[in-house]
Amino acid sequence: QVQLVESGGGLVQPGGSLRLSCAASGTIFSINGWGWYRQAPGKQRELVAYITRDGFINYADSVKGRFTISRDNFKNTVYLQMNSLKPEDTAVYYCNTLSMAAPWGQGTLVTVSS
Repeated sequence: QVQLVESGGGLVQPGGSLRLSCAASGTIFSINGWGWYRQAPGKQRELVAYITRDGFINYADSVKGRFTISRDNFKNTVYLQMNSLKPEDTAVYYCNTLSMAAPWGQGTLVTVSS
């Protein structure tokens, strides 16, 4: 049974930074990559950053240049460094495989507000 546990969210002022972590336990076969997703109130969940099995990285246009995804294979952990945060980044952030094969975790809430 796979479990994903996200952490690192919180309240931050516009322009601030946060680092999110996603710890994965259990076994996921044929992982094609990992992604960070977010869901803002009243909106659909969207993919904001991903890293493939081969290390290719891509970002949604809305976060490009501000967010950085990385992973530590030894710790089975994926990170999302978020800089220059904006109020529109407010959302619950989740991690999952690119194919969303794992059960969703509880997410971590990021609130950007002055």
